[in-house]
Amino acid sequence: MPSDIDLAAVGGVERPGRQSAPADTALLFRLKVQLTWLILSVLLATGLYRLGLDFGLIAAKLPFMLGLHLSPDGFIQGVALTILITVVSMAVSLVVAVLTALGRLSSNPLAFGVATFYASFFRGTPLLVQVLIIYLALPQFGIVLSGLTSGILALSLNYGAYLAETIRSGITAVPHGQREAAMALGLGRLVIGAKIVAPQAMRIIVPPAGAQFISMLKDSSLVSIMGLWELNFLAQSYGRATYHYMEMLLTAAVIYWVLSIGLEIVQNCLERRFGKGYASGR
Repeated sequence: MPSDIDLAAVGGVERPGRQSAPADTALLFRLKVQLTWLILSVLLATGLYRLGLDFGLIAAKLPFMLGLHLSPDGFIQGVALTILITVVSMAVSLVVAVLTALGRLSSNPLAFGVATFYASFFRGTPLLVQVLIIYLALPQFGIVLSGLTSGILALSLNYGAYLAETIRSGITAVPHGQREAAMALGLGRLVIGAKIVAPQAMRIIVPPAGAQFISMLKDSSLVSIMGLWELNFLAQSYGRATYHYMEMLLTAAVIYWVLSIGLEIVQNCLERRFGKGYASGR
């Protein structure tokens, strides 16, 4: 005699709760993860409290570190400047990365050579050296750039080289038959790239690109060597002035962490968006 499960399957009747079981399991998993985060956060906060930190000093300097006040020269500072540098560098690096990826995929020897040479140089030299070359060495040849422009240019060129390989791998992962089918339908190259290739490639591009943007956010602290009043610069300055390095540096670390969590949330949303079709097919 068939089992109850077999009879239910044959009759098209599903046992109550069978559909909700995976959802309940996922919800329980998320609750356990959130509980783990809560416990670890409480332990971390307790440990920091027992260090005897000067929370009054943190409260006094926090508005400046968050960029709620302008710098003495009337420009933005702290987190506001860090976000500005990161966002602009993200946009420029994406343009550079797309052009470099297309060059790496090109059959033109000149385009391929320029793209590979650029990627090799900027991936093969330290970011700090690139920042110093752009800011300190270029003036030797009459090219004088501000600290802000130098920092954005260095971050964009450096991360553009890494992002180019990420984008190239995502494009090549799309089956060639997809392009051939689109061409057979009479679609143009731009339409094929925007409507066929890009949505499928994004599923592969988003996770590593998100990790690189988070890394860029933290590496934006390197522009502090050029005297820009961004978050890391303020943390070090206030630490030297008050002899309370622990308070200032820990505050900066927590702010960087919160900003990184924000980028992680955006990355997760993009992953879910571009992975819908693949997740439903599992």
